[in-house]
Amino acid sequence: MGTCELFIIAVSLAMDAFAVSICKGLSAGRSRLGGCLACGIWFGGFQALMPLAGWLLGVRFQGMIVSVDHWIAFFLLGLIGFNMARESRAGGAVETSRSFAPQAMLPLAVATSVDALAVGITFAFLQADILTAAALIGSTTFVMSAVGVKAGAVFGGRFKDKAELAGGLVLMGMGVKILLEHTLAH
Repeated sequence: MGTCELFIIAVSLAMDAFAVSICKGLSAGRSRLGGCLACGIWFGGFQALMPLAGWLLGVRFQGMIVSVDHWIAFFLLGLIGFNMARESRAGGAVETSRSFAPQAMLPLAVATSVDALAVGITFAFLQADILTAAALIGSTTFVMSAVGVKAGAVFGGRFKDKAELAGGLVLMGMGVKILLEHTLAH
């Protein structure tokens, strides 16, 4: 998996955190550096840790399912992408508090990074460089989340659904690409 593909996955995974960050900025009313950094650190940190945890799970079971790993990657990325696209079309507003305190941020960070756990499992099957992947996913999410708080304060929730839809479509496309590459190679 190349750096360009990895960056596309990182941006796609960051879309949930970006959407929630927009809502945090919207609920806070105006953005302050502390709020931008809090979202970036919480969301970026969890987005970096979850692929590592998924990778550890995937490596543990890789030997048992190596013959179907491309189907698992296709299914996981497709399912995550489909779910993101479906949620973007539902149009429901994400309720967030104005607080950037740990008790408000922890549940949001976990909820927005569950997809990254599943992608980490996929990385184990693809034998991707997990440290590079986790660092890129975490740093991309950090930046997008910090920008999302500011964007939410300035623009409101106009782009949240479009960002989530784009992220979902890209993840589904990556799943199809992995399946096609494996199928055509064998």
